[in-house]
Amino acid sequence: MSGRPGRLLRLIVLGWLAFVAAAIAYATLLRRRAVVEDEDADEIDLVVVFAPLDFASEAGAFRGGRIATWFGGGTLDLRRATLAPGGALLRVQAVFGGGLLVVPAGWRVETRLLGLGGAGDDRDDGNPPVGAPTLRLEGVAAFGGWGISSEKPGESPVSV
Repeated sequence: MSGRPGRLLRLIVLGWLAFVAAAIAYATLLRRRAVVEDEDADEIDLVVVFAPLDFASEAGAFRGGRIATWFGGGTLDLRRATLAPGGALLRVQAVFGGGLLVVPAGWRVETRLLGLGGAGDDRDDGNPPVGAPTLRLEGVAAFGGWGISSEKPGESPVSV
């Protein structure tokens, strides 16, 4: 292939390879960052790079934290956590990754993710009541995203 289309194709391929190389380098740096994985911690800092995420919080006053899922993902289960009185903010970076956020049915979840991805709430409980605890999910989703549910896949629904 020669001429202008051939050069354009080479530029696209080289640009894509540079993006992947930069993403892998950045993901390696993320992996070295100190992370908080204590199930009782009120703030979390989780990093998943080319690996699965399976974390359940039992925080007494969950305020949020950060989660980076690069080329990986999994489940963040907050059903045994209690939100802080002012709610919580969870900042996420999902790059070719993401996960499932499992929350109690009565929580309000507000999402604001930028990029080529997003968040979807599959809970069918309608709108939680006014004054319900609020978890804000903010950040970036590039070719990835987060699902929101009140049950983990494969679990039987819990009767209340």
